[in-house]
Amino acid sequence: MSKVRMKRIFICGLNSQKSQALDILQRAGTVEITAGDPEYEGLKRIDAGQEKAESLQKASQAEQAIAVLDEFAPEQTGLLDSLKGAEDIGTASYNDRAAHIEEYMHKAEELIRLSKQIAEHRAAIPKCLNRLEALKAWQGVDVPLDFSGTEKTRAFIGSVAQDVSAADIYGLLQNELGGNEPTDLEITQFFRGKMLSSFMAICHRDDGEAVENALRRINFVKAPSGTMIPAEEEAAIGREISEHESQIAVLSEAVGAYAGDRQDLKFAADYFRLQADRFAVSGKLAQTENAFFISGYTPEEGSEALKNRLEQLDAVVELAEPSEDEEVPVALKNGFLSEPMETVVESYSIPGKTEIDPSKIIACFYYILFGLMLSDAGYGLILVIACGYVLLKVKNIKPGMEKMVRLMFFSGISTTFWGFMFGSFFGDAVGVVASTFFNRPDIAFRPLWFNSMEEPIRLLAFAFLIGIIHLFTGLFIKLYQLLKAGQIRDAIYDVVFWMMFVGGAIIYLLSMQMITDMLSLSFILSPAIGKAGGMVAIAGCLGVVLTGGRESKNPIIRLLLGLYGAYGITSWLSDVLSYSRLLALGLATGCIAQVFNKLGTMLGNGILGAVFFIVIFVFGNLLNLAINVLGAYVHTNRLQFVEFFNKFYEGGGREFEPFTENTKYYSVKEEI
Repeated sequence: MSKVRMKRIFICGLNSQKSQALDILQRAGTVEITAGDPEYEGLKRIDAGQEKAESLQKASQAEQAIAVLDEFAPEQTGLLDSLKGAEDIGTASYNDRAAHIEEYMHKAEELIRLSKQIAEHRAAIPKCLNRLEALKAWQGVDVPLDFSGTEKTRAFIGSVAQDVSAADIYGLLQNELGGNEPTDLEITQFFRGKMLSSFMAICHRDDGEAVENALRRINFVKAPSGTMIPAEEEAAIGREISEHESQIAVLSEAVGAYAGDRQDLKFAADYFRLQADRFAVSGKLAQTENAFFISGYTPEEGSEALKNRLEQLDAVVELAEPSEDEEVPVALKNGFLSEPMETVVESYSIPGKTEIDPSKIIACFYYILFGLMLSDAGYGLILVIACGYVLLKVKNIKPGMEKMVRLMFFSGISTTFWGFMFGSFFGDAVGVVASTFFNRPDIAFRPLWFNSMEEPIRLLAFAFLIGIIHLFTGLFIKLYQLLKAGQIRDAIYDVVFWMMFVGGAIIYLLSMQMITDMLSLSFILSPAIGKAGGMVAIAGCLGVVLTGGRESKNPIIRLLLGLYGAYGITSWLSDVLSYSRLLALGLATGCIAQVFNKLGTMLGNGILGAVFFIVIFVFGNLLNLAINVLGAYVHTNRLQFVEFFNKFYEGGGREFEPFTENTKYYSVKEEI
């Protein structure tokens, strides 16, 4: 229905025009280039892997430079800027800026160099801080840490890994020295902590060896060597840190001076991405010394204009219909309302070669199902206003994001409609506010149809009706596809019999008083109609049993397979019951909203009560909206994927992947 009709395209041109031809194809973005082995003598491929790698490297350098700017000179952006896509740029402007690409890359290299210098200075500061931390244990030392004594004395500056006092250290040394303790031994402690105690031991030079051995036995560790007094070294380290910080500030200012070149760097990143893609395509092309050859697929619409544009380069272009056995890529094209459904279809699978694009049909049900699951006019209006504002405000919104926002916009319209039908506006907020703060219990938000909170069974019956219509639509699509393919017998066996089986059973059930009472229906079919429905169901069941196993030649196996096929009626029952989630999610939205509204009135109708109500109302409804929008989106998709697609859709098609501009910041397209 909405699958784009494809053409086979063959292009032959001179190598001198190859670059221009690739420019046209890339900016048009409408040709998927296929790679095939050269079939004739003299054809070859040019290995452009090195050029592609160099282009990707330069694109990466430009992105790295942009990241440096984002860190030191962040760009002022608005709340909606993250939704923006590539900015349009004219061909003339593109060519003008491309002439300065080397200048842009020089800026990128300079920014990267500055960032590396900043990183070096930043890395040096923690090392300085570690050195300062290490000096804490030696703050009282008034000599260099490598001081070893005078002409007549020996000095040992160091530490032991335990919490001890100077007297304790003196006692430990006396124990180690035994009867040979020196007459002159002085212990000066500098630091005492749980894990380390630092000190200096001074003795007569003649006793130095004995004291050194004693210190070694108590696990004495010498202080880190240093030619400066610790206080002086601490001051020097402080000056070193200040110097690093000063250099960081200077270099950061130098980086900030390039803030006005951000767009040039973005252009350079996209320019080299485009170059890399062209080199990748060049590696696919079969060519001779003088000519190149391109084959691929292109949409039929616009193919003649593209052909004429290429022929201006003296290229030979041929358009042909794909053969029946070709795996033709699939592209989807839909209208304003159904285009957002392409994201739903693509997230499941691209339509197969013989299948239709179900996007339009999905759109008929998707918005209804989503609205029924959320079913609150207040929440619907929030979605409509928020999404409408985004669509109007952000002109170059990303294509995928634009489809999602549009999907939520239309879903919001449906939600608003069903909210009015069921009488829900932020739950029962209108009635609660009127009765609590204005003493007007007679004011309420009245439903246009019925109150789903008061008549849930009625909503359940309506949900089942929607589900049956949805599922039978899937069967009709399958019938259409089989008839179109000329498979008339399969259409009768696999669709018509099931329509008779299920449809007849539904008619029969609706003639039973128990069923109509259970669903609170206001009607009941006559026994004659119910009997006719039952006969049709039996005939359909027999048809399913007799034809369900027709691929087997063994009659017993064929019958058993047919009986197993008829057992599939249970899956129909579960499929229909799955639509009860319309009731469950719809009631959940209303119930949660009512709970928050009730909580908001706990402090009465005074000023404090009004403030409390507003806080609870805003917080509760935003939370409820977020949770139930996500729930409605997930479960609406599930009804499409599991229940609806199961009736007719297999997917498995190959997505159309044209040679186009895979850019991030700028978009250069020629009108073809």
